[in-house]
Order: sequence, then structure tokens, then C-alpha cells
Amino acid sequence: MMTMKHIQTIALLALLALPQAAWAADDDTGLIVGAAVEKKFNKKASMEFEGEFRSRNDFRTADRVSLGLSGAYKPLRWLKLDAGYQLLIENNSEKITYNDPTVDDDGNEVVNYNNWRPSYWGLRHRAFVSVTGSYKIGRVELSLRERYRYTYRPETTTTRYDFDNRYWEDTQVRSKHQHVLRSRFKVDWDIPNCKVDPWASVEVFNHRQLDKVRYSAGADYSLLKKHTFGIYYRYQRVYNDDEEGNSHHLGLSYKFKF
Repeated sequence: MMTMKHIQTIALLALLALPQAAWAADDDTGLIVGAAVEKKFNKKASMEFEGEFRSRNDFRTADRVSLGLSGAYKPLRWLKLDAGYQLLIENNSEKITYNDPTVDDDGNEVVNYNNWRPSYWGLRHRAFVSVTGSYKIGRVELSLRERYRYTYRPETTTTRYDFDNRYWEDTQVRSKHQHVLRSRFKVDWDIPNCKVDPWASVEVFNHRQLDKVRYSAGADYSLLKKHTFGIYYRYQRVYNDDEEGNSHHLGLSYKFKF
């Protein structure tokens, strides 16, 4: 049974994991809902199929739907190797470009639009490999995961409005490759006689330079050893990217093991 001491410890873990989650006026908020099915072949090998939905724009806009398949192998009790593939169906944000501003007869600066590309859905293919090492101190487990991730966005055709000529036209969005190294440190706590297991993590994304940092804290609830329900909060701090801003997410997850 969870006691006040347990609740205080969960709150402390959340505070430690989210040191920079100061809410700014221009931060976005969204929802992440995920479900997974895990098949264990033995104590060392397993496979997982997962699906996920994300929203943005203060929960109002669908952001992404993804499907993934991965496999994991534990050659040692404290070491896990895994690899997988994800198909991402993304709702790309609208994009507006501008010409140099003009000045009207009264001397006021006038915004001069160039092109407007509405939001559109597109595909991305993503593959990853990772290595996770873990170490237990009593009922607390510390883990460090290093993951290499490759993402490919195929070339696609969209439409945009040309303000200068006042007509719609087709435009090409070029293909794109991205290589990212993700480093995650995580703390899991197994509370005695309690089915709720709190956790907290910090993850750093590097793509040539520091891309983003994710701070997360949540708890998992296990039912009959086959069902695991989770809830978490995530704050993502973005660096060196003018198009993507900081964001806050509420996450809900479910996993079925057999």
C-alpha cells in the first residue's frame, strides 16, 4: 500500500527530473497516448509492437501517428541490446515566408507575404539500435541508454499559395536524412508491497550539436503481471531550432505482455 512517504519520494523524483520545466508563454502543450504488445520468448529475448498518437497546439491539433516493431536481447542480466523500426505519419506545420517589408503613404511598415504552405501529412521512416546498462541499489534501479537513430523523410509534393502572383502552385519538399544520438539516464523505484512504480529520466539528443533535452517523470501500475498502465509528464527543451519550440506533454501508456 502506498504511504505518504512513498508519495513524497515520487514527488521528489519528479522535481529532480524536471529542473528546467519553467512554463513560458510560448511553450506548446500536447498529449501522448501509446499502446504496446510485448512477446517474451525467454528470459533473454523479446519482441514488441507499438502504436502512438501525439497532439500539439495546446491539445487541439493532431501531430503524429506512429507504428513500430522492435526486438530486444539481454546477453547479461544488466545489459540489454535492442533494435527497431518506426513508421511515422506526421502532420507538418504550416509555413509562411515573407518578402522585404514595404512602407505605406503614412510611413507605416507593411508586412509583405511571399508564400503560404498549409499544414500537410507526410511519412518518415525511422530505425534505431541501442545499448542499455543498468545497476540496482536496493530497490532503486539506475540505467543508462545510448541510442543511435536514423530518420529518412522521402521527397513529396505539396501545394502553396503565391501571394505575389495570387495563385496556388505545386512545390517540392526535398528528402531529408537525419542521424541522432540519444543518451538517456533513468531512475526506477520498486516500492515494497505496492503495484505503482515511479520513475524519472533525463534524455539528451545530439545531431551535430545539442538538439534537445527531455525531462520526464511518471509512474507505472501493473495488473496481473500482464497489463501495465502508465502516466507521465514530459518537458522538452529545444536548442538551435527556430521552427520547433519547447513543449509540455501529458503521456498515457498501456502495455500487454505475454
